[in-house]
Amino acid sequence: MTTDGAPELILSSTADQVIATLLEYRLAEEAMRRRTRDSMRMGTTDLQALRFLIKAQGENRIVSGRDVADHLGMTSASVTALLDRLTKSGHVKRTPHPTNRRSNMVTATPGSDDEVRQTLGAMHARMIETTRALSPVDADVIRHFLESMTAAVDSIDAAPASDAR
Repeated sequence: MTTDGAPELILSSTADQVIATLLEYRLAEEAMRRRTRDSMRMGTTDLQALRFLIKAQGENRIVSGRDVADHLGMTSASVTALLDRLTKSGHVKRTPHPTNRRSNMVTATPGSDDEVRQTLGAMHARMIETTRALSPVDADVIRHFLESMTAAVDSIDAAPASDAR
């Protein structure tokens, strides 16, 4: 804080370094996701759907195709094609919904859960090891920074096409 109570601003070169490091992390994460997709032979959306299903199963939540569509921001037709692909590849199973006769329950197969864990497990372990090495104070600072960056990014509205000129 400055003497007048205002927060101190980070020097421009330091802020630039932080942003550059954050961008480097994003590129590394994108590369890791690409390698994961390639090793599992599936697209980004397929992997996102599979991870959503695995997480829901871990929470004992029943998931329908509509839930997958809502989570991914996709149309019903697109999700049907996605689920057809994942069913054909053996990653997903559809069964009658226990409470809605007009719907199916969608679950990840046990083999796909194992495949995702095997593919991502070592990377997650390295990430956990890195975060556990932080002091509580450093962890709080980083968490606050990431929450603030998330809020900053989420608050940016897309400009209408007519304003983009």
